[in-house]
Amino acid sequence: MPELPEVEVIRQGLMPHLNGRTICEIRCSGKPLRSPVPCSEMRVELCGHIISTVHRRAKYLIVRMDNGAALIIHLGMTGNMGIFAKGSTTQKHDHVCWGLDNGTELRFNDTRRFGAVRLLEAATSKTLEKQFFAALGPEPFSRSCSARYLANRAAGRKTAIKKFIMNSHVIAGIGNIYANESLFRSKIHPERAAASLSDKEWQRLLGIIRKTLKDAIACGGSTISDFVDASGKGGYFQINFQVYGKDGETCRICWKVIIKKYIDGRASFICPGCQEQP
Repeated sequence: MPELPEVEVIRQGLMPHLNGRTICEIRCSGKPLRSPVPCSEMRVELCGHIISTVHRRAKYLIVRMDNGAALIIHLGMTGNMGIFAKGSTTQKHDHVCWGLDNGTELRFNDTRRFGAVRLLEAATSKTLEKQFFAALGPEPFSRSCSARYLANRAAGRKTAIKKFIMNSHVIAGIGNIYANESLFRSKIHPERAAASLSDKEWQRLLGIIRKTLKDAIACGGSTISDFVDASGKGGYFQINFQVYGKDGETCRICWKVIIKKYIDGRASFICPGCQEQP
């Protein structure tokens, strides 16, 4: 599933192609994604209007229009978006195409159809957007996501630290890949209780989370399964993985064998030498 870096890479890739462009037509495959695609409603709200900007919140893309309407797009497990010439061959799993005034199309492709496209109508978009994201925690890069904030949220909780930092109500956008990598680089065992971290450990962990995410964005994300960026090119941060997907291999630092274990139903990759058992 695309995580924060992959979604941010797509946002950055789309921005130069979408900002200031007018949506002229919209085509849909007729197949539902996670929920039905509001194709007719999009035509009414979006056609003839200009795209103002493209934002990201957690793992969601937000396309804002000059009339106040907005699209909230989630890529699901296999979704991706790209810019194509109008009239070029569409793919089997291209489920939504937004035709633009410069002869190009923005296409949403999703093989497994776990993604989602939600329309916020102009008259109510601001209220609905606030409601939609109300339960999300702060962005990892925001000032409100401080080491003190995380320590306060973790106080008294026996929750495993890996599950804690993947909780979008606590901190938005950290998925399984980058949780594994950040905890390894912080030398913290993923099953350790969140409340047990010291202030110094929280400071170090947050710094490493931010650096890991920034490095992944700079590399264009990670090519895991079907992720591609807006240009159709895969990312390459996966060559920097130190533990993710490396069970049975030796750790680059201590040379002990990396193990795979399921924590809360998610695959966790642990170096028993670098990440001591709690």
